Amino acid sequence: MDKALYAAAQTALKNAYVKYSNFPVGAALRLKNGEIITGVNVENASYGLSNCAERTALFTAYAKGYRKEDILEIVVTTDKDYAVSPCGACRQVMGELILPDAPVHIADAKGNVTTVKNKELLPHAFTEEHLPR
Repeated sequence: MDKALYAAAQTALKNAYVKYSNFPVGAALRLKNGEIITGVNVENASYGLSNCAERTALFTAYAKGYRKEDILEIVVTTDKDYAVSPCGACRQVMGELILPDAPVHIADAKGNVTTVKNKELLPHAFTEEHLPR
């Protein structure tokens, strides 16, 4: 993971709307064309209607017309001294919207990074192959 991608995710943290948890999360996607798209978590008093940073970044990319083949990697970070892995809902969405071998960088506020492949986050995921055609 390069410093620009991490810096973009860290910079995005200030835009997180975390009125309830006070736990900002930032995400940044690097696209094949070099563009970086960021996302943050946006909370709601009805917690189930909140959205995580990873999904915000991915939904923004898809809304701009990009697809999984366009996404090279993603970083997820917080302002904490420890890294936090994507939640189950984000893992499911990432499993569908990012290529299986794409790097997922999980970083803390100090810049310590753990990198895994997207497919490693949710083994045995429910996918489109499970749906009737």
